Amino acid sequence: MDFLTLFLLYLCSVLAVAALLCLSSGRQESFLTRSVTRASQVLSLLIPSQLQRVAQRALHRLFHTRSRLFVVLHVALQAAVFGEYTWEVFVYCRELQFHLLLLLLPYLLLAGNLGCLLLCSRANPGTVTKSNAASLAKVYAYDGVLFQRGLVCPTCALEKPARSKHCSVCRACVHRFDHHCVWVNNCIGAGNAGLFLLYLLSLTATAGAVAAVTAALLVRVLLLSSALHGAHLDAQGQERPVGIPVLVQHLFLTFPRIVFMLGFVILLTLVLGGYCSFSLYLALTNQTTNEWCKSRRFGGSPPVPSQPHDRPLVYRNIYSKGIWRNLKEIFNPPMTLERKKKT
Repeated sequence: MDFLTLFLLYLCSVLAVAALLCLSSGRQESFLTRSVTRASQVLSLLIPSQLQRVAQRALHRLFHTRSRLFVVLHVALQAAVFGEYTWEVFVYCRELQFHLLLLLLPYLLLAGNLGCLLLCSRANPGTVTKSNAASLAKVYAYDGVLFQRGLVCPTCALEKPARSKHCSVCRACVHRFDHHCVWVNNCIGAGNAGLFLLYLLSLTATAGAVAAVTAALLVRVLLLSSALHGAHLDAQGQERPVGIPVLVQHLFLTFPRIVFMLGFVILLTLVLGGYCSFSLYLALTNQTTNEWCKSRRFGGSPPVPSQPHDRPLVYRNIYSKGIWRNLKEIFNPPMTLERKKKT
C-alpha cells in the first residue's frame, strides 16, 4: 500500500474513533462502555496482577488527580508545531514573498491562546465553600429534575446549589459545573467558562491558521514546479498524467516534516472545530456539558419526591434566556437570584 492510502486509513480510523466517543458519551451504558468493560475483563486474565495495580495507580494519578502533565504536553505539542513552522514554513514563505502579516497571524493567535490558557488554568472556577454556599444557592432556580433542593454533597457536607457538581479531581463542588479539563488542569465552571470558550476558539483558529499558511505554501510550490504537468508510469508500465495521490507522495518525499505537520494540524483543526461548535451550542442555549449529558441519559435518574413515582419526569431547560443573554452570562455570570422560576 502506498503512503497516501495508509495516511487516509489512519485519518479515517482516528475520526471514526472520535465520532464513536462523541455518539456514546451521553448514554448511560453504551456499546463502547460494555466493549471496554469486556476487554478489560479479558486482559485482566492475561496481565499479571502486579502490573495491573501499577497501571491502575498510574491511570488514577493521571486522570483523577490534578497534574500538570497534560499542560506540559499541550505546550510541547505547540512548541513542536511552531518550531517546524518557524524553521521551514516561515522561511520558504518569505522566499516566495508571502505577505508578512499573513505569516505573523499564527504567532498572534498563539500568544492569545497561551494567555487564555494561563488565565483559565489559574482562575477560580466557582468553588462552593461554607462562606458562599448560601449566596450561590440563590443564583439559579432548582428545576426539580436535574437539580433538586436540599441535596447535600457527602464529601463537602454543603447543600448543593443548582447547576453545581462535586469534582472528584479538584475535591470540591463547583458552581455551574461544566467539566474538568486536564488540558488546563482546572475545572470549568461559572468563574472561567468564558475564558475556556476563548481558549477553545483561539486554539482552533491557531491550528487553522497554521494549516492554511502551510497548505498555501505547498500549493504555491506545486504551481511553480512542473509537477502538475508531468506524467508517471503505472504498474502496467503505461504513462499516466499526474494525479492527486502522486502529487501528495511527491510533496511528502520533498517536504516530509511539513506534510506530516500539515496532516496533524488539519486533523487537529477538524477535531477542535467540532468541539468548538458543540461548546458554542451549549453557550448559546445556556447549558453545561454536565447538564447535557445528564439530560440525555435522564431515563435512569431517581424520581423526585415532589412528583408521583408513576409519572415520568420531563426535562426542560429553564435556564435559557435567549441567545444574547445566554452568551452574555458566559462572560458575566449572575450573582443574584434569577427572576425566572420553575413553573
